[in-house]
Amino acid sequence: MDKFLAKFNHSQASSSANGNPSSLIDDLNLDSREADPGKRVPIAHYNNPRIKDEVRKHYIQKGPCQPKMDSYHPTKIGKRTRQFCKIWFEGPYSKWLEYSVEKDSVYCLCCYLFKDDFFLGITSEFYTKTGFRSWNRALERFRKHVDDVNSIHDKCFNKMLDLSNHHQSIQVVIDKHSQKLKIEYRMRLEASIDVSRLLLQYGLPFRGHDESESSINQGFFLGLLRWHGDKHPDVGKVILENAPQNDTLTCPMIQKDIANACVKETLKAIIGDLNGDYFGILVDESKDISHKEQMALVLRFVNKNGEVVERFIGLVHVSDTSACSLKKAIYSLLSVHSLSPSKICGQGYDGASNMKGEINGLKTLIMKDSPSAYYIHCFAHQLQLTLVAIAKKHLDVEDFFDHVSNVLNVVGGSFKRRDLLCDHQAKKLEQLFESGEVQKGQGLHQERGLQRLGDTRWGSHFKTLDNFIVIFLSLGITFQNFR
Repeated sequence: MDKFLAKFNHSQASSSANGNPSSLIDDLNLDSREADPGKRVPIAHYNNPRIKDEVRKHYIQKGPCQPKMDSYHPTKIGKRTRQFCKIWFEGPYSKWLEYSVEKDSVYCLCCYLFKDDFFLGITSEFYTKTGFRSWNRALERFRKHVDDVNSIHDKCFNKMLDLSNHHQSIQVVIDKHSQKLKIEYRMRLEASIDVSRLLLQYGLPFRGHDESESSINQGFFLGLLRWHGDKHPDVGKVILENAPQNDTLTCPMIQKDIANACVKETLKAIIGDLNGDYFGILVDESKDISHKEQMALVLRFVNKNGEVVERFIGLVHVSDTSACSLKKAIYSLLSVHSLSPSKICGQGYDGASNMKGEINGLKTLIMKDSPSAYYIHCFAHQLQLTLVAIAKKHLDVEDFFDHVSNVLNVVGGSFKRRDLLCDHQAKKLEQLFESGEVQKGQGLHQERGLQRLGDTRWGSHFKTLDNFIVIFLSLGITFQNFR
């Protein structure tokens, strides 16, 4: 036994030094532990705390050693022969009292397991190491051993109860605490994702000018997150001020990470819908508010349902708008999504020379790599330019639109004239309601404005003329008042 214990302790020390006590626990054969309390290895000999707890759990689960025999070893004490009585196992000491057949002595299970945690010394070791066998004074000494509340035995007994209760063990408490933290973290993350998806869907800004706690307008993200917490109390208990200050999941970096994750998932769905088939590209470039040239790329393809769809892929900053630079940027963006340029079967651009040039234009460079990528000038853009050019060639039409432009400049350039126009429209509409000439209804009789004409958007001409017809009388009255 001593050789085994020395070898076991050596393996414990080496295992702890290597930082791998779990492997030693797996190799520990608990079923080989001695059941007889007189033959057990002292609990203090288990150096590793985790192994010590496993041994304790083993003995607690098995319960105190209480062999119930017809007769026990007799001992002559004084002039009388006495022996252990098995009825003592059924009394108030049944949960801790143990009997060793080997040494004909009694022991205390809870003190054997936990006494070293409260008291170090060689006194009162009758119930842990040497055993007790003064049968003539047994009940008296049992009562004295139990003693009052907060005695050593009482503390050991309570620790045994705690360890025997699986739901109160340290590991279970840690697991529960860890699981609770995981649930709360997931709720915070889902709330931030839900708010971010809503803002992304409607193209709204995340941040506010002042996001401090005292601010009454912290921006859309924090405002919607707080509203979400108010509507769902279980979420409100774990977000914002109620969350750990290093884990609120509301900082700009987290917001950008969530937005980037949404972008990746959206692009993943688009590429999955394309399913490696042929596609056309629609490209245009424009300057943003910081005067940087941005190129937009859209894929046009037939999805899995047989529908022709157009899906926006992304914006790329280009240092210049030459055909070579644009081609390089397009190929780079396609490669990011594992799309081959050889799958391009169509190109659509506006009429700029760098896009449709026959020698070094973008469409020519791409057709050299993909001969089937036929170029089609943007039909809407072509039609608009054609209509504007034809209208300007007809003197009466050109004169008419010149007058329209003058009206727009005169009325739209003055706040007083615009207010007068709106007031007259409202009064006229009220008179029509009273006479019953028009009916009220949702979406009817919206306020008409004056939209400026755009040469590249022929639809603006139609909308402006349509509004002119409706508010023509109001325009006339507005001019009369300012003659």
